[in-house]
Amino acid sequence: MTPIKILWVDDEIELLRPHFLFLENKGYKTIPCNNGQDALLMLKDQVFDVVLLDENMPGLGGLETLNEIKLHSPNLPVIMITKNEEEHIMEEAIGAKTSDYLIKPVNPNQILLALKKLLQHKNLIAEKTINNYQQAFQRISMSINELYTHNDWAEFYTKMLYWEMELEGLDDLAMLEIFQNQMKEANRLFSKFIKNNYTDWIQNNTGPILSHQILKEKLFPLLKKESGKTTLMLVIDNLRFDQWKMMAPIIENHYKKEEELSYYSILPTATHYARNALFSGMMPLEMQKKHPELWVNENEEGGKNLNEADFLKAQLERNGIHSQFGYSKITNLKAGKELSQSLHNHQKEDLMVVVYNFVDMISHAKTEMEIIKELASDNKAFRSLTFSWFKNSPLLEIIQQARKLDFNLIITTDHGTINVDQAIEIIGDRKVSMNLRYKAGQSLSYNAKSVMEVNDPRAIQLPAPHLNSKFIFATEQQYFVYHNNFNHYANHFRNTFQHGGISMEEMIVPFVVMRPR
Repeated sequence: MTPIKILWVDDEIELLRPHFLFLENKGYKTIPCNNGQDALLMLKDQVFDVVLLDENMPGLGGLETLNEIKLHSPNLPVIMITKNEEEHIMEEAIGAKTSDYLIKPVNPNQILLALKKLLQHKNLIAEKTINNYQQAFQRISMSINELYTHNDWAEFYTKMLYWEMELEGLDDLAMLEIFQNQMKEANRLFSKFIKNNYTDWIQNNTGPILSHQILKEKLFPLLKKESGKTTLMLVIDNLRFDQWKMMAPIIENHYKKEEELSYYSILPTATHYARNALFSGMMPLEMQKKHPELWVNENEEGGKNLNEADFLKAQLERNGIHSQFGYSKITNLKAGKELSQSLHNHQKEDLMVVVYNFVDMISHAKTEMEIIKELASDNKAFRSLTFSWFKNSPLLEIIQQARKLDFNLIITTDHGTINVDQAIEIIGDRKVSMNLRYKAGQSLSYNAKSVMEVNDPRAIQLPAPHLNSKFIFATEQQYFVYHNNFNHYANHFRNTFQHGGISMEEMIVPFVVMRPR
């Protein structure tokens, strides 16, 4: 193994020989240099892993040398060593992107610790992460079979997200594959849990907070309590819990988190059903009965989510909340920019609702566009793409502007999405719904063991497109493909992100209440 090569620059370099011997015994190779000018010449001719740089040297001083190093080798780590404890020196060194800052006199162990922290940081973290996961593996495997309530599953899911995001930063793909197998097994058992309990949740109100209950439970009390202050509610379509976790640190620069909870999306976990339920405060069957002018059936022409503002208005009035509210749906860059620039016009409203469709657009684009398939090939890449977009998006500008206006902030979604990889065959007529994770219609032929089937949609408060219609839901990472040209469409949709069915990723979604910093 090639030793780590250090360039140590100090005008009193001869006094540091004991340090060199100590580091040599630890496997480091240290090259001495007694001035900044020579150090710059050596860096042009040789490759070093790190520079130890004295701040107070005659001639070209430490800070000037540091600036020259960063100009030509911006990624080369530099540890500044100085006798000077003045704050402005420290600020200059940090501003010039030193990797560490040590105060003289330094002993060999201090240097060793700084080098390990700098150069072996990733390896030490990886080793610790693998050891921790190996210890947790058995506990996770046992706990999967002991999840009896919706709260158990929600807590388990958030723990699994923690491990997924820890393991994906490692180069050890074997560990990540072991985790993914655990996650598949968990989703298999979660699907079984939903099959056994969902109907009872709907009929007897014995389950978690669902799509049609979340605003009444969590938003309306806030509006009553904070009358006169604007609350901005961002409904980011298709936002998974892991994507929220990636965005949270950026948002928390502007807002502090008051409450983060999970609620369950209703079935189907699709915009037509889940988001309309969110805004209306009703299950789909009740929407159809009480608001036939607003509800559009599965088999009917027309947009399925064009009446969200009307549904929300009716829900507010029904709950005795006479707040002024605004509503905006963002589906492109221009609309997002315009809203960020005009958000101040909503200061007199108690509630401003913004539906933001970007995450949903990525998900759908991934199915159709090869470049998106490459950019979002798995969960890690999907999160990374969302994060990269968010950092430079009008959505972040809207959040920043809301903070300046002292708005409260709520971030939520209607449902999540899952990366599918197992095609299952289905036979149906042209009137069957097109979604890949659920089907609604009359003439359906499929393997009943592979799905959750609902022969009477009214049992789970869904309207039936036809008299004898049924609903079936894909579970785990499956997706429906018609018998005709099966292989072509199975390959086309494999490894794409879909929603509408039963999985932790689709059903367990975030609702976050935040206050301005």
